[in-house]
Amino acid sequence: MEGMGQEEGSSSVTSSPLQFFSMMSLSPGIGSPYPWLRELKSEDRGLCLIHLLVACANHVAANNIENANIGLEQISHLASSDGDTMQRIAAYFTEAFADRMLKGWPGLHKALNSTKIISIYEKILVQKLFFELCPFLKLAYVITNQAIVEAMEGEKMVHIIDLNSFEPAQWVNLLQTLSARPEGPPHLRITGIHEKKEVLEQMALRLTGEAEKLDIPFQFNPIVSKLENLDIESLRVKTGEALAVSSVLQLHSLLANDDDIHQGKSLSTSSNLRKVLQVNQRTLGDWLEKDVLVYSPTADSQKMGRFLSALWGLSPKLMVITEQESNHNGCTLMERVMEALYFYAALFDCLESTVSRSSVERQKVEKMLFGEEIKNIIACEGVERKERHEKLEKWILRLELAGFGKVPLSYHGMLQATRLLQSYGYDGYRIKDENGFLLICWQDRPLFSVSAWRFRRYN
Repeated sequence: MEGMGQEEGSSSVTSSPLQFFSMMSLSPGIGSPYPWLRELKSEDRGLCLIHLLVACANHVAANNIENANIGLEQISHLASSDGDTMQRIAAYFTEAFADRMLKGWPGLHKALNSTKIISIYEKILVQKLFFELCPFLKLAYVITNQAIVEAMEGEKMVHIIDLNSFEPAQWVNLLQTLSARPEGPPHLRITGIHEKKEVLEQMALRLTGEAEKLDIPFQFNPIVSKLENLDIESLRVKTGEALAVSSVLQLHSLLANDDDIHQGKSLSTSSNLRKVLQVNQRTLGDWLEKDVLVYSPTADSQKMGRFLSALWGLSPKLMVITEQESNHNGCTLMERVMEALYFYAALFDCLESTVSRSSVERQKVEKMLFGEEIKNIIACEGVERKERHEKLEKWILRLELAGFGKVPLSYHGMLQATRLLQSYGYDGYRIKDENGFLLICWQDRPLFSVSAWRFRRYN
């Protein structure tokens, strides 16, 4: 966030847009902007924008098109996709509000969005840019790999299932670590899941080459599929293999319910969950054939229930899950707007602290990654709304009810993550231990959680 006496691209806790949330009143209704508003200092302009955004969100939620339109016009005088942090956030939130309203006119909406489709290759590119510009994915990979190394100590055959296989850096690092194991490397098999065959082919080429160089027995098993359509049998888990599952920012997409838009239901409280345990069916085939869920269908997505049941049936020795630490799966639009404002203010501030405002790479991450997530959270409902991020407390409950037991993440994993931050010179980031789970924070704000789990038999 631009502050008094600060250079472009710098940031501090005091000038962060996150501070506005402790100063603001949630009551909407700031007046129409006058020309002098454009001359406001960054902090005052940011506070003004938050008031305008909340007021506009209330109008959108009430389907008051006329007042929402006035609000968007007011915000347009201050917002800018290449300005300071709050100006940039406002630009993407207003785009999301407009997109939601336009869905009331399907023909108009389709016409205006027909050429705005982001290809899967552009998504991969922007994910790689996010990996390079921010430390979050690097940290998730380091923590995950350390947990795998510790869990697989002494194992001779290791099978890893990567639920979103597009970034070879994680597994190159693991191969290098395993090659130095005192007892020698295990036979390693990685099953990579991605919807594009070409992406998996590149993964296979990179990892096979690295394994040959390190003289590690290695196989890469590619599965071309979206996660929601995955055939669990295709994972080909073999007897005698020690199984690990890695999920980085993937599982939340399975929370979308077909009937969500009609029922408006989400996993908002623990009382919504009921355990439906079937202890007699011990094989994966039985679980899938009988369509057994670990939750009531009214409490959680049936896709999530089936998926976790199937993973439980594979008896993984370890499953490491990284998810966004925010509740963007609220029942009401205003809940999601307020959570998203706070969460994405922190993410935009991360980039503001280290990357020039004119950076093309930064603009791509903000527009094609953060901006698209914001739009999905705000403008979409039902199965279209994939970005259903939930906090660690809900994932703990969900996974425990699914039959998984907690695996505390070690101090060594936390130490490695801290060293990574120091080696890259990342200031303002922290790793926080939360009862054996790890939270990756910007300043004092947790943004991502990493948790580890194992198969646990029902008593």
